[in-house]
Amino acid sequence: MLKGSIVALVTPMNKFGEIDYEGLGKLIDFHLLEKTDGLLVLGTTGEGSTLSDEEEEEILRFTVKKVNQRIPVIAGAGSNNTKKAIEKVKRFAALGADQLLVITPYYNKTSDAGLLAHFTAIADQSPLPILLYNVPSRTGMTIPIPILKKLAKHPQIIGIKEASGDIAYVMEVGRLIEESFVLYSGNDDTILPVLSVGGIGVISVWANIQPKRVHDLVEAFEQGEMKKAQRLQLEALPLIHALFSETNPIPVKAAMDLMGLPAGPLRLPLVPLADEKRAQLAQILD
Repeated sequence: MLKGSIVALVTPMNKFGEIDYEGLGKLIDFHLLEKTDGLLVLGTTGEGSTLSDEEEEEILRFTVKKVNQRIPVIAGAGSNNTKKAIEKVKRFAALGADQLLVITPYYNKTSDAGLLAHFTAIADQSPLPILLYNVPSRTGMTIPIPILKKLAKHPQIIGIKEASGDIAYVMEVGRLIEESFVLYSGNDDTILPVLSVGGIGVISVWANIQPKRVHDLVEAFEQGEMKKAQRLQLEALPLIHALFSETNPIPVKAAMDLMGLPAGPLRLPLVPLADEKRAQLAQILD
């Protein structure tokens, strides 16, 4: 299982709103240099919902080729259309992804039985291991623990990115952890609490701008350096909160722009960070 810091990578764009592949290559080099343990592309932070099928495939193809098996590449392959998600997992497997991230259905919210059927149908036809993505603030759905317990037994479902922010829920997920099913923090402000109940890493927005610090936090915990892990988590909280002062990835793209990292504009309906919040973010970064 992939341990450590997995960056939920932004999709850099040029001033015309097109994919900036030169910038994407620079970001990948940056993360390889700064000890990021894995890359997630086509996720929420990567503005996956505004990408065309052709853009998704080219971003993944480019990333896989650039990474060249040095670290694992995870592709966001979820949809609220089960058939479309199945098509995605097959396409992305053929393009060279190592693992897939599949979100709970949104808008057409289903029942507990529907959740079980949705994820099972995708996993049954997936050529690659799947991570579930629980983020009720965006989807309006939480995977109930009894359903998660059943899904965790599927041979192709190997873990969960847990981004509910509900520590009581995280504790229950911790009880399901075993060699074949793992837990990742989906929130940067709860990396250490998730690790403390058996999590093995984080899928991180924060890592877009401070990848080595996120890697070092997880590594410090694994090596028993609890004081160092605590310091890195607590020191980062003001910055982490600023990175979520508006809808992700609005603030993190602003932060990357301030730091001179390739990011570029956002696609509508997302708009640039408000001036006041941008000034606050710049102050924190300084």
